[in-house]
Amino acid sequence: MEEGGHRGAFASSGNKMKALLVLKQAPVPDDGSLEGLTDFQVGTLAKDDPPITFEASVNLVQLPQAEALLHADCGGKEVTCEISRYFLQARQEATVETAAWFITNVQVSGGGPSISMVMKTLGDAEKGAALHPTLNVPLSPQGTVPTAVEFQVTTQTPSLNLLLGSTASLHCGFSMAPGLDLTSVEWRQQHGGSGHLVYSWTTMGQGQAQREGATLDPEQLLMAGDATLTLPSLTVKDEGAYICQITTSLYQTQQIVQLHVQAAPKVRLSLVNEAHSHTLICSVTGYYPLDVTVTWIREELGGALVPVSDASFSSLRQSAAGTYSISSSLTADPGSAGATYTCHITHISLKDPLVANTWVAPQATEQGTAFGILFASSLFLLALLFLGLQRRQGKKEPGRSRLWP
Repeated sequence: MEEGGHRGAFASSGNKMKALLVLKQAPVPDDGSLEGLTDFQVGTLAKDDPPITFEASVNLVQLPQAEALLHADCGGKEVTCEISRYFLQARQEATVETAAWFITNVQVSGGGPSISMVMKTLGDAEKGAALHPTLNVPLSPQGTVPTAVEFQVTTQTPSLNLLLGSTASLHCGFSMAPGLDLTSVEWRQQHGGSGHLVYSWTTMGQGQAQREGATLDPEQLLMAGDATLTLPSLTVKDEGAYICQITTSLYQTQQIVQLHVQAAPKVRLSLVNEAHSHTLICSVTGYYPLDVTVTWIREELGGALVPVSDASFSSLRQSAAGTYSISSSLTADPGSAGATYTCHITHISLKDPLVANTWVAPQATEQGTAFGILFASSLFLLALLFLGLQRRQGKKEPGRSRLWP
C-alpha cells in the first residue's frame, strides 16, 4: 500500500507498507472448483500477516474475471496488488468529513486481467468507531478497514502482439455503483515520449476519432459498460501504450493496454557464380520490430552441421511503411563433394525460425581443369585428322583406271 494517493486516476508516490485486500461477495461461478474453500475470517490472520486489512464488498458493481483472481495460484500465476489513497475530483459535501477513498490496482501475470477499483470506506468515526493510527480511517470491530467498491475499470487485454495490417480490439470495461453517471471516455496513445488523443466520447456528443478508422460501439458502452476500442489495418505507427480513461460524475480511473505491432520477415537466398568463387546472398525483408538474427549453417554430404562465422551484412534499410530489410552474404566453400548452405532467421514474429537453403556444387580443381582441356584438345585434333584422311581418300577415287584383258 502507498501512503501517497491518486487524484482522479493519476498516481503520486509515497511511502509503502504491506496490506491485505479481501474481496467480499465476489461473483465467482461455482463450477465445482470452490469445494473446500471457506470465506475469509479475521481470526485466521497470523502474526506475520500485513498490519492493514482492507475488506472490500463488490456487491455494488460487476467484477468480471473474478475467478481469475481466485484461481491464480492454482494456475501458477502471480497476483500483484497496490492500494493508494484516492482524492475525489468533484467532492460531495455530505461525505467529505465522514468517508475516505482508496484505489486498488490488481494485475494477474501471464496476460491475465488488470483491474482498478475505487473503494469507499464504510465506517463512521462519529459513531465511536476506532481509527487506524496511520490511515486515520474508521476500523471495524475486528480491526479491519471496511470498504465498498463503487467503481471499477478492467482490461482483459493488458498486452497484445498483433501483425501489421490486422485489426486490434483493445478491451476496456467498467462498472459503477447506482447513482453514478458516465460522463466521458478517452483513449490516448503514448509512444516514444509523446502522446495524443485517439478517440473521445462524451455525453454531450457522439464519439470523435482522431485516428482513421478507430471505432467504439456507443450501444455497448452505455448498455454493457464496454469501451473497447477497435483499430483496423494496423501500421507501425499504431504501436504504443493505449490509456483508456473512464470518467463518471464522481470518479475517474484508467487502464493501460500495451499494443505491439509485428511484421514477419520474408527471405530469399540467391547464389552468384563467379569465375573462381560462389557468393551466397540471404535477403531478409519486411520485418518489424528491428531485432532480427541471421545465421548460416554449412553441411557437407554425409557430414556434420557447421556454423559459418565469416558472413558479412549490408546496411539496414527501412521502408516507407516502417518495416526493415537487411542482407547477409558469404563466399561459399563447397569442398570436393559440394555442400548445402542454410540461412536461419529468428524474429519475435516467428514461432519457428525461417530457413532457406541451397546446394553449392564443387568447383573443379586446376589439375582437373588442365586435364579436361588437354583431353578436349586431343579429341579435336583427332577429329581434324580423321576428316583430313577422309577428304584425301575422296580425291583419289575419280583418278582410278581399269585395264581390260
